[in-house]
Amino acid sequence: MMASSYNAKEEDGHHSGSSTHGGTGAAKNKKPDNTAFKQQRLPAWQPILTAGTVLPAFFVIGLLFIPIGIGLYVTSNNIKEYEIDYTGVEPNTPCYDCANSFTWNSTTSCVCTVNFTLVQPFESNVYMYYGLSNFYQNHRRYVKSRDDSQLNGVQSSLTNPSKECEPYRTNPETKLPIAPCGAIANSLFNDTLELYYNHPDGNMTKVNLVKKGIAWYTDKHVKFRNPGNEKDNFTERFKGTAKPVNWMKPVYELDPLDPENNGFINEDFIVWMRTAALPTFRKLYRIIQKKPDSAPTLPSGRYFLNVTYNYPVRSFDGRKRMILSTISWMGGKNPFLGIAYITVGSICFFLGVVLLIIHHKYDTRSNSADIPN
Repeated sequence: MMASSYNAKEEDGHHSGSSTHGGTGAAKNKKPDNTAFKQQRLPAWQPILTAGTVLPAFFVIGLLFIPIGIGLYVTSNNIKEYEIDYTGVEPNTPCYDCANSFTWNSTTSCVCTVNFTLVQPFESNVYMYYGLSNFYQNHRRYVKSRDDSQLNGVQSSLTNPSKECEPYRTNPETKLPIAPCGAIANSLFNDTLELYYNHPDGNMTKVNLVKKGIAWYTDKHVKFRNPGNEKDNFTERFKGTAKPVNWMKPVYELDPLDPENNGFINEDFIVWMRTAALPTFRKLYRIIQKKPDSAPTLPSGRYFLNVTYNYPVRSFDGRKRMILSTISWMGGKNPFLGIAYITVGSICFFLGVVLLIIHHKYDTRSNSADIPN
């Protein structure tokens, strides 16, 4: 057989001759096994692209994608959204003084009020987001600067955080381990936003903002846990640790009135720790739940946004926004998906028409000529 007579020396142009007779034996065979897989004889299907198969495909894609895109675009446009930039860069803006006076080293907060008017009422649940611009949460070193074991409540990681957290691993003065450690936790967004509705009669009503239910379920109940025994108070459970450098208070005082929303399982903290992919992003801050009666969740009229300005952004030329938005079955407002479907469907339909005209005008071959021998 050919496989048995194959010799590596013969492949190089040399004959074995008598040197292999009675010697070390034939060289190892390098030829692949004679199987359908290794010899590439597996059955395969190769489409024959003819006008009868290509043209219907273009028309079907066009007729499917265009109505889907229109539906997605209309659904996105029906989502109501209102956005306010409260950075305070311009001198005539309400938060200008806070933006210029507040720094990470400030010990007292600065409060500013932004007035705005909703022309249309917001129905159903309304979601309040905070948005940041020019903030690169996707930087490689920033994303790695955390200790997931510490955030999961592992006691050894609480007192000895991962080296990935450097330079926010230990307090530079007390040398105590920082909890939570890392650059992500150190830069936690800590502005406080309060919304007030100004009734037509002049009375002011504070809008109820729900702070629970804004984090993913798996994050809240699986990835993030507080250390120690649940029977101990939070001060004892985080004993021997220091707060992050840029924080005004330790992690066990994020929500002291609600033990289910304090420490590592604080939902504002959990939302921030899920890093964004782009430098301009928004994160869920609060939920304004729909009223039990038929009244709109946010009636049209004047509103006041009270901002406790704790988060400076001028050092990296950033911007801060507050966004009010409703949602639909496809999520928040995003017309891109609908526009993409309409564009692809229109291009396919147009190409189908053009190719159909070319086929009828220039194709003089017989039907049998379309199939190669």
